[in-house]
Amino acid sequence: MLIDVPVVSLPRVVIVGGGFAGIQLVKHLHGKFQVVLIDKTNFHTFQPLLYQVATAGIEPDSIVFPLRKLFKGYRHFHFRMATATGIKRNEKTLCTSIGDIRYDYLVIAAGSDTNYFGMEKLMANSMPMKSVSEALDLRSCILQNFEKALITSDPGERERLMTYVIAGGGPTGVELAGALAELKRHVLPKDYPELDFRQMEIHLVEGAPRVLAAMDKISSEKSQGFLEKLGVYVWTNMRVTDYDGKTVTANGEKRFETSTLIWAAGVSGNTLPGLDPKNARRDGRIPVDEFCRVKETDSIFAVGDIAYMEEQAWPSGHPMVAQVAIQMGKLAAENIIRSAQKKTMKAFAYKNKGSMATIGRNKAVAEIKNWKSQGFIAWMIWMFVHLMSIVGFRNRVVVLFNWVISYLNYDRGMRLIIRPFRSRKEQKEHGSNQ
Repeated sequence: MLIDVPVVSLPRVVIVGGGFAGIQLVKHLHGKFQVVLIDKTNFHTFQPLLYQVATAGIEPDSIVFPLRKLFKGYRHFHFRMATATGIKRNEKTLCTSIGDIRYDYLVIAAGSDTNYFGMEKLMANSMPMKSVSEALDLRSCILQNFEKALITSDPGERERLMTYVIAGGGPTGVELAGALAELKRHVLPKDYPELDFRQMEIHLVEGAPRVLAAMDKISSEKSQGFLEKLGVYVWTNMRVTDYDGKTVTANGEKRFETSTLIWAAGVSGNTLPGLDPKNARRDGRIPVDEFCRVKETDSIFAVGDIAYMEEQAWPSGHPMVAQVAIQMGKLAAENIIRSAQKKTMKAFAYKNKGSMATIGRNKAVAEIKNWKSQGFIAWMIWMFVHLMSIVGFRNRVVVLFNWVISYLNYDRGMRLIIRPFRSRKEQKEHGSNQ
């Protein structure tokens, strides 16, 4: 079955994924091509702030924006909510959960997903945070843990419920650890005065010698200092290897008793079946040439987290961050236009605009070219950059309002268990009792 899309005289570009790269592609291609955007959700998510949804700082509707509304009025643009399932290269057809669609050009911008490196027990028992639904699950899990800790008579169980282990010391892990530490310090003791929050522990476990390993050593050391000042236990040169729902094992010997392991230690590309298997990578990323074109193809492009491109300055591939996706999306759009016009395509050169991470109130690190800052100024820059990057004026206003209120009264107003979280084990037990 073919997806019902009007047939026009313009070449058709099918884009898989409405993330940062997908949005840039639609904006730069509309009017010149028929553009069909495929995504499994009907909204764009500003992923850098998912951790604030998970820690009750903001509501999810302030970091998402409807894709149909975003491209309202675009000529020859069509959106279909579906999951891409494969590619028929010889037929120039994309297979999806709602049918097949033919393309003249295909762009894979499907982003990334959590990578557990084949460890099934970790996948079954830990908490990921790559989507809005997962962030909401984590928020519910955190709040439910304290409700359970309040009523349990088992001291060991209470300590497990109040202990959090975060695997991965990149920006997501560092920012999440800082947000949890601020919840412990300023918010949760007011909600649960019967609990002794000296028992609450937050452990950040990182396999590299330092947290934020992609940033300058000074920024890493400053970040770790900020975290430790907030009461976070930072463990470096240590990898989580097992978790059974109660005990986290790291380096085969170190153990943490906890009910919650948050997995931020790896991502893999959301690749699609149908590409040449000899080019497949273990991390799911798709090898592309300097034009963002999938190797050994002439009409399939891959951009953003899913794309693996080696540059002289980036011999191991580009970082899987928003700026790479935005820049690749723009260049891929230009190269599709050039290809259609039989012109020479342009090579991609990533312009690193800097890196930053926030650890908490007035605490952040920022690196912009050769300029580095830590503390309050970096925190203000982090807030401004993220605020301006959110899609939608209303969303920016809502997020800014929440930040200002939280800053003034040390509070977070989104401590709601909208949909109770159940672990896979609980879901299985619940299902067997039906």
